[in-house]
This record gives sequence, structure tokens and C-alpha cells, in this order.
Amino acid sequence: MANPLTAEQKLLADQIHAKLVQASADDLRLLAELLAGKPYQELLGETEFQVRDIVHQIGAKALQTALNERKKGGTAGRAIPVPNVAMTANSSGGSQKRS
Repeated sequence: MANPLTAEQKLLADQIHAKLVQASADDLRLLAELLAGKPYQELLGETEFQVRDIVHQIGAKALQTALNERKKGGTAGRAIPVPNVAMTANSSGGSQKRS
């Protein structure tokens, strides 16, 4: 298991979980029906690849959900200021940094 989560991380995990359960419900049903519809002797082999494909779809949805939820929340900390760097033209027509 991962390190214990902070209160903020637990809230984010709850949000991701809720969205992921909703987003993956159809995939999980498809997986259940695939496995229920196969005879015992066909569970391995080609079925393994079909299971893997469905699980990969769920994983992709999990990553996208996590990205979307983090975008909604913004950044947790203070933004770090980035200094401006002035650009001057050089003799070859390009630009160079000026200190």
C-alpha cells in the first residue's frame, strides 16, 4: 500500500474514486459478462487478452479521471515566480538571452 494520505489527498482520492466507479461501470459489466459467458476451459488463453484490454481501458479512464480532478482543484501550493529574461537580437539575426 502507498504512504498514508493527507486529508487533502483523501478528499481527492474520494473524488477520483466516485468518478472512476461511474466511468468504469460499463467496462466492469462487460468484464463480468465476458467471464461469466466463458466455459471454465476457455478462461485462459484468448480470454486473458480480452480481459487485459478491458482492464487497460479502465486504467486509462483512471489516469484521465485523476488528471481531470487535479485540474479542477488547481494547485495546492503557492505558485513559484519565474523571472523575466529579456531577449536581444544578435548579429546573426537570432535572439540571445541578456543577463
